[in-house]
Amino acid sequence: MTADLLAPLDLAFWNIESADHPMHLGALGIFSAHSPAAGAHAADLLAARAAGVPGLRMRIRDVWQPLPSALRRPLAFGGAAREADRDFDPLNHVRLHAPTADFHAVAGRLMGRPLERYRPPWEAHVLPGEDGVCFAVLFKFHHALADGLRALTLAAGVMDPMDMPAPRPRPAEAPRGALPDVRDLPGMMRGALSDMSRALDIGASVARSSLDVRSTPALTCEPSGTRRTAGVVLDLDDVHRVRKTVGGTVNDVLIAVVAGALRRWLDERGDGSEDVAPRALIPVSKRRPRTAYPQGNRLSGYLIRLPVDDPDPLARLASVRDAMDRNKDAGPNRGAGAVALLADHVPALAHRLGGPLVGQAARLWFDILVTSVPLPSLGLKLGGHPLTAVFPLAPLAPGHSLAVAVSTYRGSVHYGLVADGEAVPDLDLFATAVSKEVATLIKACRS
Repeated sequence: MTADLLAPLDLAFWNIESADHPMHLGALGIFSAHSPAAGAHAADLLAARAAGVPGLRMRIRDVWQPLPSALRRPLAFGGAAREADRDFDPLNHVRLHAPTADFHAVAGRLMGRPLERYRPPWEAHVLPGEDGVCFAVLFKFHHALADGLRALTLAAGVMDPMDMPAPRPRPAEAPRGALPDVRDLPGMMRGALSDMSRALDIGASVARSSLDVRSTPALTCEPSGTRRTAGVVLDLDDVHRVRKTVGGTVNDVLIAVVAGALRRWLDERGDGSEDVAPRALIPVSKRRPRTAYPQGNRLSGYLIRLPVDDPDPLARLASVRDAMDRNKDAGPNRGAGAVALLADHVPALAHRLGGPLVGQAARLWFDILVTSVPLPSLGLKLGGHPLTAVFPLAPLAPGHSLAVAVSTYRGSVHYGLVADGEAVPDLDLFATAVSKEVATLIKACRS
């Protein structure tokens, strides 16, 4: 049975997780329904189709993995790999729930439950609507199995068939022997030294950028193991209207909306926004298709101060735009956001031993995650029922109380919000603030 080693960042996510703090991502899709039985039919389809998607059969097991990454030989325990589960049963992963009037309330409870690590680490929960005219599907994927892009691919595999371009074939790899060829040793040594040099360079940049980090109390907490979710739908044309008036990118506007919503939310809940400028981690994909981990996550990130304390909405947007431009000019290998790249230079055993400590240190580097998850522009369907809205749900780092994920789908922007259930009992208030901030920006552009 063949197995693919986890990429270093995937291994880090696998070892950061604890029973009290799951590290899976999710997506809550809302479908229109033709009948009250649509949800049950959707659950049957998902279970039947899951067996035919190879990526959904993959479980994660411990393996022997090298200490020096350049040697690429089984010398030390501590790694993990994906392999096909011979006993895979889709009925263990697809669950039909009772009808509900509040999809997000149920999704929040389900997002707080860790995935079963001895099985392929994913689940699909079908939530029929009480009104019979819609149903929802909550997909959960462990970050070690799939990042946002790969989770989208896996989820699309159980949707109704679409005409998609055929994937490029993976280049064949040369067979590996039990021991390294002595002719390869000089190159391996150079590779190890180069890895060390890059790690030191990235580490120094992270350290310099993190010297002035101060946590924002409202965005940090002691993990409770509970979750809440909420969703916001905006008109993409409104976002483009702001972008065309002020300049910058759509992503700049979406990040500035988060900054303004945080200001409104903190003031309304009585915490106050004066002198508040939390650090937001903006993930940047550095996926390289022809690596030793072709399916693995490889992320860096931009770190910016959200100008929550600035009362002028257009000034907040200008500040976000300038910060993002500086990050892009410096590149994703610089700044505290590049800390994820260090995973590539850490031995597998160190990931296993140091994972919990690294997870607890997340609050030292940033206060809130704001990530973008791309979705196809084509309409998706399940059993003939069209997908009308989809809310991406990001993993919540240990010690953080709120994470924001954003997707655009068929002319709308969908904000998916995940929060610690005890630290943020008023997540709906923040969701309302997101909607109000867009209206504020539009009004400011007209004046």
